[in-house]
Amino acid sequence: MNENYKIILQDIQAILDRDPATSSKLEAILCSSGLHAIIIYRGAHWLWRKNWHLTARVISQIARFLTGIEIHPAAQIGKGFMIDHGMGVVIGETAQIGDNVTLYHDVTLGGRKLYDAKGKKLAKRHPTIGNNVTIGCGAQILGPITIGDNVKIGSNAIVIEDIPANSTVVNQPAYIVKKSSDNSEIFCAYGLENNHNTVTTKAKSKTRKKS
Repeated sequence: MNENYKIILQDIQAILDRDPATSSKLEAILCSSGLHAIIIYRGAHWLWRKNWHLTARVISQIARFLTGIEIHPAAQIGKGFMIDHGMGVVIGETAQIGDNVTLYHDVTLGGRKLYDAKGKKLAKRHPTIGNNVTIGCGAQILGPITIGDNVKIGSNAIVIEDIPANSTVVNQPAYIVKKSSDNSEIFCAYGLENNHNTVTTKAKSKTRKKS
């Protein structure tokens, strides 16, 4: 639990670093529903690892009721995790999330079609998210795919295939509009670059070509 405490401190710091509306640790602790959900998840995940599975699931359902954020206690989430605004976020059982990841509201890390003849879920069926990833509001990341480090996923994108590191993806279904070898860029909210007009122009051009 001591390690969990250190990770929670990093989760709090992530809010101070990335949310301009939060000015202190106390404000983050009192006012961030995303942080509340993460803290409860950390405890539930610890219980899950100790094989207290039912207790962990009940606790996760209490967190869902209180925050509107559903995180399965078996999911693996790294340090510095931030859920901004929060409501409607769903993180599935076999999801794996790296360090310093940011999710906005209505994001789903969901499963896709891995069943046996009796309809029983099998193996890993949720995404693996790399480090320093930003996922914009309403994005749907579905299936046992891998999202590389430093990826930015635009709002409402639907991602069903692997995304290489240092990419920006948009649209439904999502496609890459930018690749970069520079992973030192500043944090960009909602998965969009500061030069969003360029991204939007490329996206519109891509859409016209498809039609």
